[in-house]
Amino acid sequence: MAKNDITGKFSSILLKREIVTYEQLQDAIRESDASGTRLEKVLVEKQMATAEAVTLALAEYLHIRPLSLRNFTPPTHLVELLPRETLSKRMIMPVCRVGKTLTVAFGDPFDLTTIDELSTETGLNITLVVAPENEIQESIAKLSAEPTQGLDMEELMRNESDVQIVEEADEDLNLDEMLEKAEGAPVIRMVNMILVEALRTSASDIHIEPMEKSIRLRYRIDGALVERPAPPKSLQAAITSRIKIMSDLDIAERRAPQDGRFNIKALGKEVDLRVSILPTVHGEKIVMRTLDKSSLSPSLTALGLDPVSERSMTYAIQQPHGIILVTGPTGSGKTTTLYSCLQDLNRVDRNIITCEDPVEYQLAGINQVQINDDVGLSFASALRSILRQDPDIVLVGEIRDKITAEIAVKAALTGHLVLSTLHTNDAAGAVTRLIDMGIEPFMLGSALVCAQAQRLYRKLCPACKKPVALTPDIFEVNHIDPDFFADATIYDAGHCPRCTNGYKGRGAIMEVLLVDEEIRRGILSGMNTGEIRALGAQRGMVNLKQAGLTRVKQGITSLEAALAVTGGE
Repeated sequence: MAKNDITGKFSSILLKREIVTYEQLQDAIRESDASGTRLEKVLVEKQMATAEAVTLALAEYLHIRPLSLRNFTPPTHLVELLPRETLSKRMIMPVCRVGKTLTVAFGDPFDLTTIDELSTETGLNITLVVAPENEIQESIAKLSAEPTQGLDMEELMRNESDVQIVEEADEDLNLDEMLEKAEGAPVIRMVNMILVEALRTSASDIHIEPMEKSIRLRYRIDGALVERPAPPKSLQAAITSRIKIMSDLDIAERRAPQDGRFNIKALGKEVDLRVSILPTVHGEKIVMRTLDKSSLSPSLTALGLDPVSERSMTYAIQQPHGIILVTGPTGSGKTTTLYSCLQDLNRVDRNIITCEDPVEYQLAGINQVQINDDVGLSFASALRSILRQDPDIVLVGEIRDKITAEIAVKAALTGHLVLSTLHTNDAAGAVTRLIDMGIEPFMLGSALVCAQAQRLYRKLCPACKKPVALTPDIFEVNHIDPDFFADATIYDAGHCPRCTNGYKGRGAIMEVLLVDEEIRRGILSGMNTGEIRALGAQRGMVNLKQAGLTRVKQGITSLEAALAVTGGE
């Protein structure tokens, strides 16, 4: 703020709002000039005015919104954008993100330098709101107090967990059966806490594994299994029964595998959980897959792809007809990519139908068919029926056999845009895989728009990542040109309470093979996978390893994490 002036606009606002008297304002201005402390801070420190009142006056003076953080819990996905030291030093707190805009609460809204620094550091547009400094301090303190390192089994036995099971309208759970045994109540709390911890850590899977004399509890966080403190072996049967009841499964059946699902509300989210129960020699092993619809990317752009991949995929889905193949191993994010494409394509003038096994997320405005082999509803039979439903766009969950492949290719040749997945190691391998299935090269060359391969890499925690020097032998062993990293700082994983072994979150890398006339002629001439890959590289395709190393160069991931998913490519 400019030199304090009792006739200035801010002072006028203070007097108009009757926040201070004229005499108090004079004293505060003298104190501010003598100490060099901001006027608004002097008013609060000398208890001439409340922090809330001064914040409202600042908001009016600067024409920005005021915000109270009194009952605010800092969202993990926002505070991880910035190091904890930055929050404390600058007295700021990120409160909301919409697209490329991050709203940040400032204790000192005149700190324009910090606004510029935040924009550069996060790559986002910064929207400023003003909040009382004491409330920002309280929010920062909550971060330190936030439990992130596993479950306290004694504590969860004492306290209830705020988890609400969402039941279907026709579901009639026997509550007496759930609470029949004396240990029912603590078991319910224990299962609830296991679920809450999974949501808090953004785990994709929960593993409850019976050992001979113990239970092992593990979460798959950012693609890696992490062990957590487990319940006692004596409660194994009760925990299994509780989860079966929630999933509407047969409690009495312990010899055959069972699959189910249920829905919960917790931590402000509504999440589906897909349950698989498998009998083992020491009891039934439970794996629960969390399906959080709120985590889906609303578009291809929101996936955070490199510019080349984003342009190629955007071009591909804008084609009026043809087939788009997304490939990669299980857990590489293929479904998320396809759903992002569908959400870009989802318009009122388009009829979009999917056939999936299973339907993981329900998307508004899209007709989704659940495959059921028990009643003869296979991918092939569902696809035949779908083509009689006047579709514009068809998503086939997976091409598993020749029949499904033939129908999908014919659908693409008859004016439909078809999206599907295939299990191959790279984009060029999708071409030879379909030919091996029995698809004629001339049909595939005419129908294929693009083949894409992807992997998910682990992102370094921005709060604790540390620079690292790599030795020449690492480059030699992994066939990497050292000059690629010239003048770049390479980071490795650190360790802090807010991440898992130095990593927080995952991102996608892609290689996209767009089929143009040159590649189409290559397919017709019978080129093998290596030749098609080389031709794609000549046409501008960035392969998976190059994309991964670029993320290392950008400081987003470590070389170890990048090579873990692309080293063999």
